[in-house]
Amino acid sequence: MLRYFLNRAISLMVSLCLASVIIFTIVEIAPGDPASFMLGINAQEDTIAALRTELGLDQDKLSRYFSWISGMLQGDFGTSYTYRSPISNMIADRIWVSLPLALYALVISTLIAFPAGIYAATQRGKVGDVAVMGATQFGIAIPNFWFAMILVVIFALKLRWFSAGGFVEWENGIFQSIKSLTLPAIALALPQASILSRVMRSALIETLSEDYIRTARAKGFGKRAVIWRHALRNALIPVLTIIGLQFSFLLAGAIIIEQVFFLPGLGRLVFQAITQRDLIVVESVVMLLVFAVITVNFIVDITYAIVDPRLRRRV
Repeated sequence: MLRYFLNRAISLMVSLCLASVIIFTIVEIAPGDPASFMLGINAQEDTIAALRTELGLDQDKLSRYFSWISGMLQGDFGTSYTYRSPISNMIADRIWVSLPLALYALVISTLIAFPAGIYAATQRGKVGDVAVMGATQFGIAIPNFWFAMILVVIFALKLRWFSAGGFVEWENGIFQSIKSLTLPAIALALPQASILSRVMRSALIETLSEDYIRTARAKGFGKRAVIWRHALRNALIPVLTIIGLQFSFLLAGAIIIEQVFFLPGLGRLVFQAITQRDLIVVESVVMLLVFAVITVNFIVDITYAIVDPRLRRRV
């Protein structure tokens, strides 16, 4: 187990280092100068040069990279070029929108996927199975922003059950805050629920063909008892792995949904920073999201190894 943990920890560190280099390189090679963008096309060269010096843009890229990395290791993400405020404060304000949104969407996805996957597995080859698989294929094929627009038209514009966008701050009432996140969470959850239900179905069908399931049936256990007491527990191992990966995706992949619903989350912050050429914000927020994704994957790998000892023996 220790060897497996060390291998995964080394993989985690290598992935983070490579990710930081890739993110910094891609952002830095993007055309345009932040100082020129901030001052406008009529700015004087000496004014632009002074601002570049103030922002640290006159340093070579290698020095800026190591300065950026060393700052993040100390919890200092730098200062926004546009807003002239600490990026850590900007992230802290917005993480309380993006994180609850991801958790809310994950709960909805799980509540939809588990019953659908179990039902499809128990109805294998029948009309119910075909109907669930057809619905999940539709859910995977349609982008989540299409779901978002459909939900807005039906539930916000037609029925007026929810607002079309915006976020009610938590101090103004938890119920109202959760209500403002409901449509975005559903839009994020539907494609993920489609994927998860297919994984649940496949895992349960594979488990139901094992020898110990046939033994349980031979001992006189009913169909429901076999599924809920024996098959489902073992089928949950790959499903829980996918749930961990989906949480990472939901946290890092909500940029379009936050734009559609005007949510002040991390995704919208990145989008605004890109349009304003606020490179340091883009680099820091994207790196934070990548760190969250890689860390969650690391935790999933360790948890999977604890649950399934066979995985540890392969290392």
